Amino acid sequence: MVFFSPADEERIVEAIRKAEKRTSGEIRVFVESRCRFVDPVDRAAEVFFGLKMENTEDRNGVVIYVAMKDHQLAIFGDAGIHREVGSAFWNLEVQKIIQEFNAEHYVDGIIRIIQDLGVVLCEKFPYEREDRNELPDNIVFGQ
Repeated sequence: MVFFSPADEERIVEAIRKAEKRTSGEIRVFVESRCRFVDPVDRAAEVFFGLKMENTEDRNGVVIYVAMKDHQLAIFGDAGIHREVGSAFWNLEVQKIIQEFNAEHYVDGIIRIIQDLGVVLCEKFPYEREDRNELPDNIVFGQ
C-alpha cells in the first residue's frame, strides 16, 4: 500500500537527515495500515526493538509509529532520551501530531515532529564531531 508520494517520502527522509545532522540521536519513521495492538505504544516499542534501535551508542533513538487506516500513532524513545525529556514531552509531541493529522496534514505532521525531535536531541545529545549515522534514514513500511 502506498501512503506517500515519492516527493513526500523524500521530504520526510530529508527532514530526518537534517534533524540528525547535529546530534548523535537517531530518528526512524515506521508506517503501516493497521496496528495489531490495542495500545499503539506497545506496537511502537515492538517496532523499535525490531529495528534494533536500542543499539545506538547513547541509547537515544526515537521511532515515530503511524498506523494510517487505524488512525493510531505513538512516539517511542530509548532509555537515554526518555531519561532526559520524560513522559510529558512525548505526550505533547503526540498532541501536536494529532492536530496535524486531524487536519489531514500527515506529511507535515510527521515532519514537524521530526523537527521537534531534532531540536531536543541536539540539545540533549549534541554531536561534537562529524555526524555518524548509526541507523538508516529511510521510512520503514509495515503491512
